Amino acid sequence: MIKNSCQNSVIILNSHGAIIGIIMPQTNSKSKKSKNLKSKKETKAKNKNLEKTSELENKKLVKNDTSQPKEKDKEETKKKLENEKLVFQVNDYIVYPSQGIGKIVSIEPIKIMNQKKLYYIIQIFDKNLTIKIPVENVESTGIRPIIKKNDVKKVLKILEQEQDQLEEDWKIRYQNNLNKIKSGNIFEIAEVCRNLYKRARDKELSLMERRLYETAYALVTGEISYAKGITLEESKNLVSELLSKQ
Repeated sequence: MIKNSCQNSVIILNSHGAIIGIIMPQTNSKSKKSKNLKSKKETKAKNKNLEKTSELENKKLVKNDTSQPKEKDKEETKKKLENEKLVFQVNDYIVYPSQGIGKIVSIEPIKIMNQKKLYYIIQIFDKNLTIKIPVENVESTGIRPIIKKNDVKKVLKILEQEQDQLEEDWKIRYQNNLNKIKSGNIFEIAEVCRNLYKRARDKELSLMERRLYETAYALVTGEISYAKGITLEESKNLVSELLSKQ
């Protein structure tokens, strides 16, 4: 018999050159098995590494994703808005006592002293001022809607009436007028505007009373402007004309 090796196998030939047997080397099958085991281990190791990498990347994404707390805040705000009985909504025009016409630009939860409450964010137009006030404090603060067109007639009528009998003591007079302005009541503010204007024709106003008159005049003309849908200049002309009638 003649032995010959070919392609990693042993081929057995007889004397005539005919193949009588083929012996596959055992080392070859073992190497294949070991290779398969090795490849399986490598695959498992790669999968574990990929899983770890994926987990780390997800943690980084969650940490860096600022949209998650924002979404949480939005949901929280939505729930609070549903539970709260809101007097005003976003984009409503309001009157803030002693400050004038403003607009509700947003309603947001704000945490102060470990307490989170809903706040109205109000933009005051004439003063370029932003005020944040708890929703629950609206009534006590005196915030109200702008008067209707029908109420404008009543304000104009007050302006052209005779002045009230005022206190001679300027300190008492000043405090009474200041309280009326702080109340936010447009009709009382119109009275202050009229009384001080007509008093100034007879007697010179003190510096503090002059400033009080200017405040009342600005509040009245500003609200009439929005209520009637006219320019501030037109509102001022209308008020000044009525005040100077008598």
